[in-house]
Amino acid sequence: MELTGIPVHPGEGRGRLLVLDRPLSFWGGVDPETGRVSDPRHPQYGESLSGRILVMERAIGSSSSSAIMLELLRNDVAPAAIVLGSTDAILVLGVLVAEELGYPSIPLVDVGGDGFKGMRAASGRLCEVRAQARAAILRVVLA
Repeated sequence: MELTGIPVHPGEGRGRLLVLDRPLSFWGGVDPETGRVSDPRHPQYGESLSGRILVMERAIGSSSSSAIMLELLRNDVAPAAIVLGSTDAILVLGVLVAEELGYPSIPLVDVGGDGFKGMRAASGRLCEVRAQARAAILRVVLA
């Protein structure tokens, strides 16, 4: 399976897909020390984002989510890439600040609502994300 998307932040990432069943607020919803979903009301409560290709329809919540994204990168427990059905400027800000401070960076890609829906069945599969200045490609291994 191959999808194209709009690169929001460039980079490359590889890992197993974690397709969230519902949107997630990083502020209060993700533990910045462990990289795990910490909101007990979320269907993927306890799942680790670390090293995964995180796929979500959209992010929700506070502007403080950028600080959580920064902490995830600083603590080396961030996703390997984030794929969104709708771009979220707050998460991008966290990645940009981390990069400016010399911490690792990750790609962010917008695949739109239809692209997000198409990825639901691929959760758990290995995926490679390459986001360049003008194009982003997601390759999902189906075997």
